[in-house]
Amino acid sequence: QHIRREKATSNICTAQVLLGVMAGAYAVYHGAEGLQNIAQRVYGLTRFTALGLEKLGLKVVNEHYFDTLQVAVTEAQKESLQQLTQQHRINLRNYDTAHVGISFDEVKTLEDAHKLLQLFAEVLGKEASFAEALSTEITWHNNESLTRTSEYLTHPVFKNNRSEHAMLRYLKELENRDLSLTHSMIALGSCTMKLNATAEMIPVTWSEIGGIHPFAPRTQAEGYQQMFEELESMLCEITGFDAVSLQPNSGAQGEYAGLMTIRGYHHSRGDLHRDIVLIPESAHGTNPASAVMAGMKVVVVKCDDHGNIDVVDLKAKAEQHKENLSALMVTYPSTHGVFEEAIQEMCQTIHDFGGQVYMDGANMNAQVGLTSPGIIGADVCHLNLHKTFCIPHGGGGPGMGPIGVAKHLAPFLPNHRTVKVSEESTATAISAAPWGSASILTISYAYIKMMGSEGLTNATKMAILNANYLKTRLEDHYKVLYTGVNGTCAHEFIVDCREFKQTAGVEVADIAKRLMDYGFHAPTVSFPVAGTMMIEPTESENQEELDRFCEALISIREEIREIEEGSAAKDNNVVVNAPHTANMVISNEWEKPYSREKAAYPLPYLTSNKYFPTAAKIDNAFGDRNLVCSCIPISEYAEEAEAEAI
Repeated sequence: QHIRREKATSNICTAQVLLGVMAGAYAVYHGAEGLQNIAQRVYGLTRFTALGLEKLGLKVVNEHYFDTLQVAVTEAQKESLQQLTQQHRINLRNYDTAHVGISFDEVKTLEDAHKLLQLFAEVLGKEASFAEALSTEITWHNNESLTRTSEYLTHPVFKNNRSEHAMLRYLKELENRDLSLTHSMIALGSCTMKLNATAEMIPVTWSEIGGIHPFAPRTQAEGYQQMFEELESMLCEITGFDAVSLQPNSGAQGEYAGLMTIRGYHHSRGDLHRDIVLIPESAHGTNPASAVMAGMKVVVVKCDDHGNIDVVDLKAKAEQHKENLSALMVTYPSTHGVFEEAIQEMCQTIHDFGGQVYMDGANMNAQVGLTSPGIIGADVCHLNLHKTFCIPHGGGGPGMGPIGVAKHLAPFLPNHRTVKVSEESTATAISAAPWGSASILTISYAYIKMMGSEGLTNATKMAILNANYLKTRLEDHYKVLYTGVNGTCAHEFIVDCREFKQTAGVEVADIAKRLMDYGFHAPTVSFPVAGTMMIEPTESENQEELDRFCEALISIREEIREIEEGSAAKDNNVVVNAPHTANMVISNEWEKPYSREKAAYPLPYLTSNKYFPTAAKIDNAFGDRNLVCSCIPISEYAEEAEAEAI
């Protein structure tokens, strides 16, 4: 996205990585045999129920099935079924007036299936006495072409962790490889890696939160509904908007939802031709990608030498495209870490030419309690709940990107055909579930409730203060690329490392990797400007941690100075060789022109709390072009091929 910009074909940013990890762990624990046993159990329950329904005289519509049945019923039968099954704490899928749906998973039992058949029989005025003997009739009835014959999950990892202790140790081994917030601050600019407090996280584990189906009747989720309403109200107050949709599952999906809301507004006024979106060249790569996905055309607006949007260029392009202008996408504070003085003037310019202002909420951590998108003049803004409002998003997910809108856009917020979110909205859904990943909304809900308005405002002040503290400590050692008119930054700032390539042969990636030896995750590298680092400390870090981070970067600058002054070789020094693994440091052979201590313990604090990277330096470009599978040795594939040939 950041390279292809408006030519990007996907706007995916925050993925559902946590869910992927959980699914992977599930497969590791059960292995191929375990998954097959689970599948056979699920299919057996489904087949048992299908045979029973047929004996009761009902038609199963789908000829082939695994876990789901669609059953034809009369309208009267359906109404009676729904009342009766819900009395027994069973929900059936409501397809239409003539069909209901049944789905099984591995936590259901034969007793559950028996009970379901008895309820169907009761509605039909029949008996289900045949059910006891029915299990002996279960055979695979699907087309043989649907039967899998190839092997799967053949890697040893899917065979070696079948006990709970073995699985626990395996997961802990993987965890130990990660440099996380449990070790040190993660100053990833534009990511807001703040504290994810345990008190906020615990409710996600409650069955009352995680055990409700997204399409459950609203009467069975009144607690959730109260939480949604209160969270929407709090987010409206924070943003200065009139309505909020909690449906988008990520920041980029929030962008898409916001642009589709703007598109719906223009279309309702007959302005089908308004499809031009102005996007600053400093914007997140997801901005142009989302615009293209929403069926819009991107016009890029220049930035000036100070990192601000070029207001003259913005006005010129807004006037040039005034007949077709749909929106401006703008981030505030800017992606360059600056509070743009002309932000309200820019918003008014877009409004003067009939457009709407979409604010990217990636940097809301510098706004909350001090200003708001509504005050500034935006019409739409997405909120990264996984940044500003504390949902953890290490590894890329999960995330939530709800959007807030001004009153005139509320009728065009996303709705959902299965579970209606809004009575007035005529829009379609942009996520599979009506309230997105609803269970993790509890994290942001708890964060806002516990912080209160004063706490949220103080958090914003501390985030800005921490960033300016780091900037002040580092600016004598590194060039700070952009600052505001008073010489300060917002909640993040950009350090320019491009000169080191000429003076010392050191790339910004070398500095990032050397930071691992100091026990720190690198800041954001080469975004939004190539050859730079964008640093965002958040409000969560105390002065001791900020100082430790500064000491690490200052120490690395001194190591670069050694190269510049000729006391260390450009092609063989402690910076370009980083990171240094434990295996390297304890090896019998050490041919580096510097000591092992300098490689692994460059500062005193590391002696008491040392993190060792698990991999040494790699060639990034080569790795991108040549994928390496972390599977069983290639020799085993060769042996299998030979065996098949025999």
